[in-house]
Parts: sequence; structure tokens; C-alpha cells
Amino acid sequence: MVQEQAQEPYSRAMVVVAHPDDAEFGCSGTAVKWSREGVEVVYVIVTDGSKGTSDRHMTPERLVETRNREQLAAGQILGLKEVVFLGYPDAYLQPTLELRRDITRQIRKYRPDVLVTTNPVRNLMGAGYLGHPDHMAAGEAALAAVYPSARDHLTFPELLQEGLEPHKVREVLIIGHPSPDLWIDVTDTIDISIRAIRAHVSQVGGREGLEARMKEGRRQNGKPAGMEYAESFKRFVLP
Repeated sequence: MVQEQAQEPYSRAMVVVAHPDDAEFGCSGTAVKWSREGVEVVYVIVTDGSKGTSDRHMTPERLVETRNREQLAAGQILGLKEVVFLGYPDAYLQPTLELRRDITRQIRKYRPDVLVTTNPVRNLMGAGYLGHPDHMAAGEAALAAVYPSARDHLTFPELLQEGLEPHKVREVLIIGHPSPDLWIDVTDTIDISIRAIRAHVSQVGGREGLEARMKEGRRQNGKPAGMEYAESFKRFVLP
């Protein structure tokens, strides 16, 4: 069991997720903790979030604008360095070469020590949740971008023409893996994490019991590591 990262501290981190709000639910306690420690944290939001509503009067264009604004507000709460929107259509995401290249571009631009992304596999471990196909597609494309695309100069040579040199990510953390082996203590940051989640008003506005559910989830995460509240990940240290 690994409770905190054992190697030298991170200087730069990147979180790659499918939708606005995915990172807030998955790793925002860790993101704000890193930000407080001086780590430059960049979010890469892959889709435009244009489908996430039950409001029959909402247009995709208005929803994109709303969700981008909410994500930027959450980023300010967390102290992020940057939020990048790739703008792929929500609900239709596939781990294409184009998407892999676009994530590779961001990795080479921001040069993270650690990259956090979603589980690329449908694990069916949770009652009542099947897993969103966009989450799996974003995770697969992000992992393929880390290895080997961001590392190898002969992959996507057009990025070299943009002045983006190869970069080797040191570690990868997977959100939502059924067998986590890294627990990060978010006891001191969970309230800020919940504030950031609440910034996504279009998604969580009026949702009763949100704070209690979030705290209970982080409490359950923390039990194996003896932490009051924790976020858990599957960790890969790359050679």
C-alpha cells in the first residue's frame, strides 16, 4: 500500500477527463492539495459537455458556454494554472488518433511530471453505475498519448514543427480503478473540493445531500489507508 507519492515531489501535473465536472468528482481534493504545495496543475477537458442536461429548452450551444464557465469557476477555486478545452462533441467520444494527438500536444506543451485520467476499462464494480463511454475513451486516449506518443519524436512529427519537443511523463494515476494502490489524504482540502463541485450548478444545482455523499465516499476511500478522507488511484511509475 502506498499512501503518498514516494518519489521526488511533483512540479507540474495534468488531469485529462472527458467532461466539465469529471475532475471535480474524481480528484479535486488532490488537485487543490497539489496547487497549495506549489504544483502547477492543468486540466484538459476533452468534450464540450453539450449533452449533460434534462432541460428540454436548453440548446447545446448555451450548455457548452455554461459548462465552460462553470469549469473555469471551479478551476479558480482549486488554484489551477490552466484549463484547456479540446471541444470534442459530448457523448460521442472515441479514442481516435486525432484525440491522441491533441492530448499529446498538451502533454508536450505543459510537460507534466504526473498525469491523472479516468479508467479506460468498464469495470462494472459499482451498483447503479455502468460507466460513461466518454470516460473510458478519454482515459484510453490519454494513456496512449503518455506512452508512447508524447515520448517519441517520430510520432506526430507535426508537433515538432509546432515547436513541441517530446516529453516523458513520470507517473500516471488512474481515477476509478477497482484496485487502487495510492491514497492521497484530502482531509484538509475536502471542503474546497466540494465548493469546486458546487460551481457546476448546471449539473449539481439543487441536488440534496451532495456534500454528505461526497464526504462519505472520501471517507470510505480513506479507510484502507487510515485517513479520514482520501482520494484513491491506481498508480503507474514509468521507466
